[in-house]
Amino acid sequence: MYSQQKNDLVLQAEDLINSNPIEAIKIADHIANISQNPNQKAIANLILAKSYLTKGDYDNAIIFAFDDSNMADKVNINTRIETNILKATLLRKLYLDIQSLEYLDIARSLYSENSTDKEIFKFQFVLEHINMLLDRLKIDEALAEIKASEIEFKSFLDKNVNQKRALYLVTAKAYNSLTQSDSAAVYLDKTFELINTSKNNNLIEKAQIYKELGVLQLHKKAFKESKETLFIALQFAEILDNPFLLEQIHRDLAINYLASNQHNQHNVYYKKFLNLNNSIEEIEQQSVNTYFNVISEQEEQRLEHFNSKYNKNLYIVLGIALFIIIVGVLILVKSENRKKGKRQIINYLEVSRNIFSKVKPTKKVNRQTNKRLVIPEETEQNILLKLQRFEKSLKYLNKDMSLAMLAGQFETNTKYLSEIINKNYNDNFNTFINKLRVNYIIEKLKSDTSYINYKISFLAEESGFSSHSNFTTVFKGIVGMSPATFINLLKLEREEISGNKESG
Repeated sequence: MYSQQKNDLVLQAEDLINSNPIEAIKIADHIANISQNPNQKAIANLILAKSYLTKGDYDNAIIFAFDDSNMADKVNINTRIETNILKATLLRKLYLDIQSLEYLDIARSLYSENSTDKEIFKFQFVLEHINMLLDRLKIDEALAEIKASEIEFKSFLDKNVNQKRALYLVTAKAYNSLTQSDSAAVYLDKTFELINTSKNNNLIEKAQIYKELGVLQLHKKAFKESKETLFIALQFAEILDNPFLLEQIHRDLAINYLASNQHNQHNVYYKKFLNLNNSIEEIEQQSVNTYFNVISEQEEQRLEHFNSKYNKNLYIVLGIALFIIIVGVLILVKSENRKKGKRQIINYLEVSRNIFSKVKPTKKVNRQTNKRLVIPEETEQNILLKLQRFEKSLKYLNKDMSLAMLAGQFETNTKYLSEIINKNYNDNFNTFINKLRVNYIIEKLKSDTSYINYKISFLAEESGFSSHSNFTTVFKGIVGMSPATFINLLKLEREEISGNKESG
């Protein structure tokens, strides 16, 4: 077996990857320095990459995962398969989906040759693809693949508790995303039943499990229990110092405090969330740059080897090198543009689902501060509650909806209502209504595949806008792109997923 080929030091490092990644890095670094065996060197790089991934340090994870020596012919085929799966995971997390799927295909091609532990790798291929679907909010497709996997891998999962727990966790996450609380609770219960069966103290998995439970409790409006659970997840994330986990948990805590009207605490955790979000943007950008730099350097090294072997003319080599650089830049620009477009959709879809997306992120300086209306606290809270119920209804789709009409429904005056919307949502009434309408039609486009084939005029009518042009102008102002562009990007992603399934 693959595991029998590893020495005690390697096994010790592997045990620490998800519980004490810093110590795992120290051991793996020592192995890499003393080992003369290509396979041991590749295994050390794999442990280093996994440990840095656990810490959320994607930059270093990429450096060790994409080390050229990992793919040498003398490296065990199982090590190469596992390394390519890790590459796919890293690039998926950086929204480089095309490249991610390419490495997953490389892993599959190696698997089909001569690998042992076939069932484990086959399950890992499926699990990685499910995670990509969940990350891209393709929840229905993810659930379909999960159900198929439960049948296909039934006997394998019965014998492999860690893999079964991982499948239960992604299933709970999928149902949580659809706010199907009962189904999510069933799979979270199953996950907790298996949480202590692992010999390793997998802190990153525990943080994710408790985070999903906290979100489930939040959906059920069990705010106290949700906060307690999220703080447990936060403790695990802080031990690992993983900024990506910390950002998600601070976001959920901010939503919890907002939903339970604890505004001071909401502001504290929302600011922490924003700071972490900014840090993550920098980490992702640096990691993408590192990936393309590593790939470019490897291409240059191969070019130098080719030159020395065949003694090509220097000018030809320079021409090829220049061509590679130009192609590399074009790939980088194209990939960055694709990433930004997809991130724009994904981020907007996620933010539109959360309560805090409707709360102003920063307080604007208002020169009219002294002229603000003084509204009794009780009156303001009453109107805010009515606004929250209004958001959950579909009354905002009424084309005749106006400030006066809504004030009448709320049994208040237009000045109070306008002031409260401006103060709490940082928007005027028209922008507030338009955001609700755009959120509504985006959810329709996301959840009902037939909507992407409808005319823009129908979408405008469906979401309560008076005209095609008005809808297009408002949509572009809120989302940052026209409805047609948005729909084309959704179609593109769906076609890619469908194409990958057919080729798989």
